[in-house]
Amino acid sequence: MKNIKFKRYHILIVFMVTVSLFGCSNYLDVDTDTDNPTVAPINQLLPNIEITVALLADWNNFSGEVLGTQTHQGVSRSEQDQYGTKADNIVLNNDWNNVYLTLTDLETLISQSDAEGATVYKGIGELLKAYMMSVAVDLWGDVPYTEATLLIEGTVSPVFDSSESVYQAVFDLIDSAKTNLSNPAGLLPGADDFYYAGSAAQWIKFANTLKLKLLNQIRLSSSPLFSQSVLDALVAENNFFTTNADDFQFTHTATVSPQDERNQLFQAAYGGAQVDHYISPWFYEILMGMNPNIHTNNKDPRIPYYWANQLTAGQFPRDQSDPISGDPRADYWDASTGFFTIRFSSVGPWRDGAVANDATFPGIFPCGGRYDDGLGFARTVASGTGVAPRRILTYDEFLYIEAELMQVGLIAGDPAAKLTEAVTASFAKVDQVVAGTGTTQTVPVLSGSTAVTDFIANIDAEFAAASADKQLEIIMTQKWVATYGDQMDQYNDYRRTGYPVLADPDGTNEYQLDNGDGFPLLDTDTALNNPFNRTFFWPDNELNLNENAPAQKTLATYRVFWDN
Repeated sequence: MKNIKFKRYHILIVFMVTVSLFGCSNYLDVDTDTDNPTVAPINQLLPNIEITVALLADWNNFSGEVLGTQTHQGVSRSEQDQYGTKADNIVLNNDWNNVYLTLTDLETLISQSDAEGATVYKGIGELLKAYMMSVAVDLWGDVPYTEATLLIEGTVSPVFDSSESVYQAVFDLIDSAKTNLSNPAGLLPGADDFYYAGSAAQWIKFANTLKLKLLNQIRLSSSPLFSQSVLDALVAENNFFTTNADDFQFTHTATVSPQDERNQLFQAAYGGAQVDHYISPWFYEILMGMNPNIHTNNKDPRIPYYWANQLTAGQFPRDQSDPISGDPRADYWDASTGFFTIRFSSVGPWRDGAVANDATFPGIFPCGGRYDDGLGFARTVASGTGVAPRRILTYDEFLYIEAELMQVGLIAGDPAAKLTEAVTASFAKVDQVVAGTGTTQTVPVLSGSTAVTDFIANIDAEFAAASADKQLEIIMTQKWVATYGDQMDQYNDYRRTGYPVLADPDGTNEYQLDNGDGFPLLDTDTALNNPFNRTFFWPDNELNLNENAPAQKTLATYRVFWDN
């Protein structure tokens, strides 16, 4: 496991709080010691909260590292390979710390906003708290909530609340936030709001879209939190995302000093000497149209935007191959494209070879990396800009949620037409992200191209010919493809629906690649030692220090309340 850089976020927190506590005087009473104020202004609390919320389940030093492997869009040599994530996993523990550091700040923001009559700030704080706690439940199940911020009152060992009760609180927070945002009063946010620049109307759209997402997420459970009447009332409001301008995402910049503000996946993939961010061959084969069970022979036009090959088509691997024997000594290499990676759960002889000069890397769309122009490249931190947003909940994702709800008969509408709309919006999202990267490469626009038109027509035909179950699989698979780089909701989708179908290392003929080079992939070179993680261990430190913590969970039997 690599060394973490989480300290820098603590430093940022300390710095911002220090500035807010010691750098202002005009908001203080005249009888107060102006050198030691005890209350920070809400417009200085919000920016740091929004930064830390954006890091939740992100890449680099957070759980996106694990979730990318869990959802088979990435592969890794770290412990998440073979679903081997442990209780002391650093990146997951970073997220746990992030939740509880930020929860305290959020409580302060909400209470101060309430006292000051700043309803928009309060509503934003409630929505960020709702989002954050929903992610905490989705990662760990039961978590501290009602007593989590009572340290000043003397509670040092908060109880773990049931995951269902925390979700109830999440829905209550969303509804309260909508009320507050609908009645703007007091101090109003502006540039200190990194998501919507203080627009209450945009935050309300996010509130409704988030609530729809969460209702859909729990629809298969027996929980009373889901009801058709609640869903119908929300749909009747008809105030959701309407374009990709509404997307709930954190905008990254090219700034590297004093703080590196580039996309976290870019920093991890392009900025580090240690190479541990590979593209999953399962993901590759589905987008290439190689998989015999889904999107067969329908090559995805997003491929050169999703990853970039260092090797050109036909180029022999440089790091570990044997040109004399003709053995590429590659765990997975497609000579026809130059795509080079390792397999999930590989036990083959070339799994741990040196591939820094050969491996395929995340591309321009997920992280602001390189667009694959087919010419090959040598990965450096200058290979891209790192300017790509941290996508959390987007318009195209909302359309896939609608398509799913239509397909299962919970809302009215034509799921086939909605799927077409969602896929079309997904291509537009790629174009939007690329346009904002500041790349010096010439990158073609996808939307409206012949390749995109043909691809969507093939998806439509596949959907029309499919059974009801297969139609759901197609919707979920396209959603999985579209949200590449944001694995949290993909992880939730797979647990609740079983789609998309993920690679099975113990299955027969897992991969379809055949280079015809005399060195075929051996199916026996992948073997799975652990079951899929349907949740993650609680951090050891929490269990050791919290007297009210439960015994460590058994991952084979423990599930979040909606995962049944």
